[in-house]
Amino acid sequence: MTRLVSTPPVIPSGRLSSSPQPVLNAGNGVLLRPWESADIPVFLAAYQDEEIRRWHTRRPRAEADVQQWFEACRQDWNSERGGHWAIAQADGEVLGRIATRGWDFDDGIAGVAYWVLPQARGAGLATRAVETLSAWALNEAGFQRMYLDHSTRNNASCRVAAKAGYILEGTKRSAAVHDDGRHDMHLHARIRAA
Repeated sequence: MTRLVSTPPVIPSGRLSSSPQPVLNAGNGVLLRPWESADIPVFLAAYQDEEIRRWHTRRPRAEADVQQWFEACRQDWNSERGGHWAIAQADGEVLGRIATRGWDFDDGIAGVAYWVLPQARGAGLATRAVETLSAWALNEAGFQRMYLDHSTRNNASCRVAAKAGYILEGTKRSAAVHDDGRHDMHLHARIRAA
């Protein structure tokens, strides 16, 4: 019997899950840190914000949902499917959420998603968080390509992507369902420097 040979994975299995999920320093007293049980109320309250609801259709309805969500976040790290962080002040105040998911170790590709609470908008926090997570993913974790997509109607996310070095690659037609129907989605990507 002939054994098939394939290219080795870009990231070896076990490389990330063998260590605890890191805390990433985003500067100016802001950290990207794993979610904690104490964050449950603010996470749940975030999904009452109109802008977060407009662009994020998967929403917790009760604290029990958030507990399950946080457990799924821990499982994602342990099974090397993704990483989920609170964007927080050093004193613990949560300002937003950022995640990398859909990890493909064979090709070294992962997606990015985020939201920021109303009181933290307009100061470049989302851009800084995306830049910080991307630098870790590309330079330390070993990913080759990071991508993010957003509704073509979400101009703020388009600006964040561009400022964080994610080049607009195209439009995915009718690619996502939002509360008001199907949306075209912009696809942006950033790759590791050669």
